[in-house]
Amino acid sequence: MSVVKTLLDLQEIDGRIRTLLQEVKDIPQRKELEAARLNDAHAALEQAKHEMKVAQARIVEAELEVKARQNKITTLKQSQSQLKTNKEFQAYNTEIAKIEADIDNYEARLIVAMDDLIPRKQAVADRESKLMEEQAVVDAYSAELDARLAEVTAELETVEAARGDAAKQVQPRALLYYDGLRVRGRKWPVVVQLQEDGVCKGCNLRQPPSVVQQARRGQDLTTCQMCGRILYMG
Repeated sequence: MSVVKTLLDLQEIDGRIRTLLQEVKDIPQRKELEAARLNDAHAALEQAKHEMKVAQARIVEAELEVKARQNKITTLKQSQSQLKTNKEFQAYNTEIAKIEADIDNYEARLIVAMDDLIPRKQAVADRESKLMEEQAVVDAYSAELDARLAEVTAELETVEAARGDAAKQVQPRALLYYDGLRVRGRKWPVVVQLQEDGVCKGCNLRQPPSVVQQARRGQDLTTCQMCGRILYMG
């Protein structure tokens, strides 16, 4: 088996390893992006809850105002029985009438606030339902990604074991050179075809005739004079 053939076999395995490693790296990022979809749903729910609390606070405020004025009327009416003049009695009536008008005003506000609370509660229920739906989708997708990660990890172990066997078939000198380029990572693939016109498919540089002839014989390691990649004639 030629040195180039063993290197091509090894490179095919390394290509698969690179793909699997990238997927291992990408899966957690994909899970984070998927979980980020819930941020908008959470924000919408919190906004709906805030608006509901504001509506509830208006109701409580109006109820307290009504209660306070009703208590004040009760106190005034109790004091009225002890008045000695009609003028004082009428003054109390005037004050009571004014307070009753205030009560009517606050009761009107109370009705508006209670009417406003109904859609606010519905909005909270809708947002909670939407969040639950989104959560279910995210959880299902995350479970799929976890399962895929387990598959990729298992395959990676198998492929890395196969790489060890394939690397044993490569001449030590050629393996050392190949791994030097592969680890640096900027020149992938490491083993590339030298086209019939003598152009390296890695960097597109035309090679001198001596390099072309050496690659054509395929008996020894032939490298590009520009990028250093290992060359072979297809």
